Amino acid sequence: MWLRFIHGAGGYFDDRELADGLGVAVDAAVDMPHIPEDDMSFEAWAVPVRHMVAAMGAADLLIAHSFGASVLLRVLAEEARPVPSRAVLLAMPDWSPKGWDIEEYAFNGREPVQSLSLHHCRDDEVVPFGHLALNSARLPSARVHEHPSGGHQFNGLADTIAADAIRDR
Repeated sequence: MWLRFIHGAGGYFDDRELADGLGVAVDAAVDMPHIPEDDMSFEAWAVPVRHMVAAMGAADLLIAHSFGASVLLRVLAEEARPVPSRAVLLAMPDWSPKGWDIEEYAFNGREPVQSLSLHHCRDDEVVPFGHLALNSARLPSARVHEHPSGGHQFNGLADTIAADAIRDR
């Protein structure tokens, strides 16, 4: 079993501790490819995310953080795939006019077939907590997890997120 982790924008190094902590918590090797920040277009990020999703096995877990979660959501909505069966999206920004209002990144598609969980900390210093409500309205089937603290990097929450990631397995 692998934990496939998609880091956030500029977060390859910043997200390493979170990814590794989640890997320990679920007893899985972590696969977190580096997605360079020199091209922040949706498509530049979607290509490696599509490759990662296509390479997943049925037992693998999929977790994405921040900008990476935004990209993953759109990739999962592109086509119905049986694998992965679920994904955990952490501190995902909302790019609609009610959020950060950047059309290139906005999710306007149908809800993916995967079971989704959304996690956000109230004290997130990067992505405002209000983005969780915007995303959950667009994804009514998703499980929503509000955390009182942990910041953008979910400090101290690896075990809690891991428990959600392996739920229903």
